[in-house]
Amino acid sequence: MTKSFFHEPVMLREAVDSLKCRPGEVYFDGTLGGGGHAYEILVRTAPDGVLIGVDRDRDALSEARRRLKAFNERALLVKGNFADIRNILSELGIERVNGILLDLGVSSHQFNTPDRGFVFSLDALLDMRMDQEGGLTAFDIVNGFPEEKLKKIIKDYGEEMMPGRIVRAISERRKLSPIRTTGELAAIIAGVLPGHLKKKRIHPATKTFQALRIAVNDELTNLHNAIENGIDMLEQGGRFSVISFHSLEDRIVKNLFRSWEKGCICPPDFPVCCCNRKSKLKVPVRRAVMPEDAEIASNPRARSARLRTAIRI
Repeated sequence: MTKSFFHEPVMLREAVDSLKCRPGEVYFDGTLGGGGHAYEILVRTAPDGVLIGVDRDRDALSEARRRLKAFNERALLVKGNFADIRNILSELGIERVNGILLDLGVSSHQFNTPDRGFVFSLDALLDMRMDQEGGLTAFDIVNGFPEEKLKKIIKDYGEEMMPGRIVRAISERRKLSPIRTTGELAAIIAGVLPGHLKKKRIHPATKTFQALRIAVNDELTNLHNAIENGIDMLEQGGRFSVISFHSLEDRIVKNLFRSWEKGCICPPDFPVCCCNRKSKLKVPVRRAVMPEDAEIASNPRARSARLRTAIRI
């Protein structure tokens, strides 16, 4: 497995720079992957900085352990969900960290491993779980969810313009037999969308596959909870950085950071604050940081990346 595992970290320099890493400090990488960002954080925090690396995928953890082995006890690796940051840190006996990094989305390894079922270009059983040790699969959603619920997933998470047409085709097909593979599902979607959509740069099934992946892994809820919980786990002056890859993720990050920068959520016509909600963050740069052209040229996956950072006050 480790020989085929490859995940080039997106915006490596920008992300680690944003954390302002210093020796002796503690950092939380909630999306460890192959350990690319974690490696650089450990280098910059030498000789005594600590990195808590978390991932839901055992393949990723196995590769990260190999890659970070030289750092010994400075690298604490945990199988888990970054939304559970409070519990993870508590179990490690750590009260606060100096920085948090989340690199959202799916790793190259997950995309490129056929039996993970993330992409239609590699025909495989519909799965899409980041954690393969249990839970809902894309097969369960496609073949078991009611039409209205499936339509809502595709519309809300995929921002698909024709979810009804896609769901009707899925419903008719699954009456005959279960839709088992990524290739079957992609063909069904491509077969019912208008011809002009098939000529676009992206495959007609791309948005539906994104929606299913988000639903399978409950990605948006986990992101929301990770930010809400993570803010309180930061030391004063600690930094929270998130790399997102589509508008749904970026909107959550931007809105939560700005909401906790503002603090008060009382209606603007209230003469005094009644909510007692205090500001917890400062957002030093309003616009998201984008990858450089050279990185996009060498790693096309970086094209849609957006980096946002907030500072605990």
